[in-house]
Amino acid sequence: MAECECDQPHVSRRVVLTGGPGAGKTAVLELVRRSLCRHVRILPESAGIVFGGGFPRDDDAECRRSAQRAIFHVQKELEATGDAHNPAIVLCDRGTVDGIAYWPGPPDDFWASTATTMDTELHRYDAVLHLRTPTADHGYNHQNPLRIETALRAADVDARILEAWQRHPHRHVIESTGDFLEKATRTLDLLREELPACCASHLDLNAAPTLPPI
Repeated sequence: MAECECDQPHVSRRVVLTGGPGAGKTAVLELVRRSLCRHVRILPESAGIVFGGGFPRDDDAECRRSAQRAIFHVQKELEATGDAHNPAIVLCDRGTVDGIAYWPGPPDDFWASTATTMDTELHRYDAVLHLRTPTADHGYNHQNPLRIETALRAADVDARILEAWQRHPHRHVIESTGDFLEKATRTLDLLREELPACCASHLDLNAAPTLPPI
């Protein structure tokens, strides 16, 4: 984390970092940890918590519905913890709206099953940053042991997520290019724009980002 002497109270902004499998979220989040200040609170991915903890990942419809409900409720509680400790930004590794991209049925069924609405969930987030999934020829891989999707399936999920968040008024879509550093730097720049002046003033905007292995 970058040094930051700011101790002012912040009006917290909740930002979603989303995208299909293999989009580079893990590497970008590590870059955020290295580059932005301690007032950017990064939340882990709820699906990783659920599946990494042993929740069944069977492919039948009922198990998929159960998994998505579990992920939804873990996500809501994670976000509740994120609001503590005076953050300027709560950065969510996916958000509740992502669930409809994985739900085996129409979106209205998902919202009925989780007792909420699309509008309610969209309004929970101040901004959405969507990292597009690369093709197999441009970097898609299975380095994450929880990633089970083929490149074709990953592209389909990415398209579903893109559609799920399309109504959010502050969504930014970051396309995949041959240079991942370009993609990551664009994402970091958008996050810097969300920081309050009291935190942004401590950043070296000319520092070249150093990416971890992806």
